[in-house]
Amino acid sequence: MAERVTHKFIERGAHKGKGIAVFTSGGDSQGMNAAVRAVVRMSIYLGCKVYFIKEGYQGMVDGGANIVEAVWSSVSSIIHLGGTTIGSARCKDFRERAGRLKAAKNLIGRGITNLVVIGGDGSLTGANLFRQEWGSLLDELLKNGEITAEQRNKYKILNIAGLVGSIDNDFCGTDMTIGTDSALHRIIEATDAIISTAYSHQRTFIMEVMGRHCG
Repeated sequence: MAERVTHKFIERGAHKGKGIAVFTSGGDSQGMNAAVRAVVRMSIYLGCKVYFIKEGYQGMVDGGANIVEAVWSSVSSIIHLGGTTIGSARCKDFRERAGRLKAAKNLIGRGITNLVVIGGDGSLTGANLFRQEWGSLLDELLKNGEITAEQRNKYKILNIAGLVGSIDNDFCGTDMTIGTDSALHRIIEATDAIISTAYSHQRTFIMEVMGRHCG
């Protein structure tokens, strides 16, 4: 007789008090707002203190009003919208260690040690580098007197979760990245629209689309 399979659900408030931030980086893609909404509401359900980081990595480096706490209503009526309501920007500062040092200080100041990155290849690569350097960044901040020894010990581990937001669909391990379905829909619409012109002029058109090596 087969054993009965039981599903264990994550309990409400299971991660109470943990700080988590979500941001979008690089080029925008359809579905980013839905992903942001899911992260915020699930984090609140788990009891986390959740933040928006506006304007991607630039907002993380600049800090201040770019890092704001999110509540349940913060993500109401955004699931159907294109683009990203929390903004996205490419950031040269984050490519330098000095920029990443500022970002680390801004996160520590708010008790954030969990990041959800929604972006493409460059955004996720930057997040992984940030995670690898986290310990040494905290050591440098401690040496400079910008954080306390207690903070260094309490926030010693940075956890990263990456959601691939890219119309390129060029990331292994996932069948379809965020934005791909909408991009394909637009491609099909454009192709259908140009068919009548091709028939009218007895011409052949070659359609080139984005996608790097997957286009």
